[in-house]
Amino acid sequence: MADLHARLAQATGFEWDPSNATRNRTKHTASQAECEQLFFDAPLVLASDLGQSAREARYFALGQTDAARRLLVVFTLRGSLIRVISARPMSRREREVYADAEAQED
Repeated sequence: MADLHARLAQATGFEWDPSNATRNRTKHTASQAECEQLFFDAPLVLASDLGQSAREARYFALGQTDAARRLLVVFTLRGSLIRVISARPMSRREREVYADAEAQED
């Protein structure tokens, strides 16, 4: 995942599909701003989302917003842009994985 962290560091912005943004907000109360914030807070736990799309690589990100809300974001990279596909609050298991990552940072 070091390569993915490096690619994210080179990202110049975000790209949003209006229907995905609306669905994230209405179904999971995850705003565009919150989704974007978690890419700038540590720790950011990343994993590949294997098998979801034959056209482009997708990834999971576990992270925290500025308001300490913990989200899972599914995204892809399109050139230098991060395209958020979906976002939702972390599950209990995902919160455990994220807490382990936080403990390793201390």
